[in-house]
Amino acid sequence: MDIKEILKEASDLQSELVEIRRELHRHPEVGFDLTFTKAFVRAKLEGFGYTPADTGKAGLTALCGGKRQGKTILLRADMDALPIREEAEIDFCSETDGRMHGCGHDMHTAMLLGAAKILKLHEDEINGTVKLEFQPAEEIFQGSPDMIEAGILENPHVDAAAMIHVTAGMPLPSGTIMVSGGGISTASCEQYHITVWGKGGHGSVPHETIDPITAAAHIHLALQEINSREIDGHDYGVFTTGRFEAGQASNVIPDKAEMWGTIRTTDPENKVGELIKKRMEEIAKGVGAALRCETAVEFYDFCPCMLIDSGLSADILQYMKEMFGGGAVDLSVISGGKPGGGSEDFAFVSHEVPTVSMFLAAGSSNDGYIYGQHHPKVRFDDSVLYRGSAAYAYTALRWLEDHN
Repeated sequence: MDIKEILKEASDLQSELVEIRRELHRHPEVGFDLTFTKAFVRAKLEGFGYTPADTGKAGLTALCGGKRQGKTILLRADMDALPIREEAEIDFCSETDGRMHGCGHDMHTAMLLGAAKILKLHEDEINGTVKLEFQPAEEIFQGSPDMIEAGILENPHVDAAAMIHVTAGMPLPSGTIMVSGGGISTASCEQYHITVWGKGGHGSVPHETIDPITAAAHIHLALQEINSREIDGHDYGVFTTGRFEAGQASNVIPDKAEMWGTIRTTDPENKVGELIKKRMEEIAKGVGAALRCETAVEFYDFCPCMLIDSGLSADILQYMKEMFGGGAVDLSVISGGKPGGGSEDFAFVSHEVPTVSMFLAAGSSNDGYIYGQHHPKVRFDDSVLYRGSAAYAYTALRWLEDHN
């Protein structure tokens, strides 16, 4: 296949991709509640000649190729937004207060739609099948396992899987594409919720109360000993309390205090995570009891660490260098070989089939894109959309050519 032809086709789509991305950006939806987004994506796919299929609670799947027998590669884009109010100064701001595409999933969806259009032009050349996955609920780590349970990896069976995630606020030229090296690329993540019950009362008579705030504060501090004294220094394990709530008045001791946070590890078997959870429960309940409080610890929304297949990673890095030359780099060179602390629910797929993740720089901190993902002021440079579409399409065409 002609790389220049793929790049030109992608470049010719750039203005359309920007329109798609900005329309999605104006109408962000979260979790599985993607009524507008799913209908929008379905209409685009049908317009390109596809027959998209509902997959799981809110996902869509479309197939391209299949005219020649061969393997199947999965390309994925996530579609959901974040439940935060947008503060970015752009003229296509979110029209839904309290929701925004602060992680770039509108970019991902636009790029995969662009790739879908390109792949249709080359359908007769495809040695095997390309499966396009438009996934909901990535931000809550539920979309990928839901689509796996619904059969996304079968009929036809998926032999390899690839995703692209945009980045902003990094000192890299916009358009740089980074390919994760083999091994663990991102951490696992699990949410926790700790509730501490005491006995409320007036702030003037604390001796007549059982103060859950004091107990929760002691629990929070005691939990830090897990990292400093109980985890092997060679292991990565971190937990963070990001939300702490108690009471509504300054002169009232409340009945309960609550904490929410995350646990992250880079252990594929999650033994470190299980140790942290066990000790969190023991410490929270023990410290709470010592201070006369009852305590409950809940864990939910687990996502495993991402496993990158070494052979697939090497292939994709070669393909990206063929297409973008020096604009394609090995992410492990930038990261020093260290896994990222963030999490990604495509990791569920990576535990089932050989998987690779790519990252596309979409706004350099050197050019004024100073905020990163999940910040209410984050902006993404959508001039790079065509590069993402080209990368998706060429990855599929080239890998199927090499492996069938």
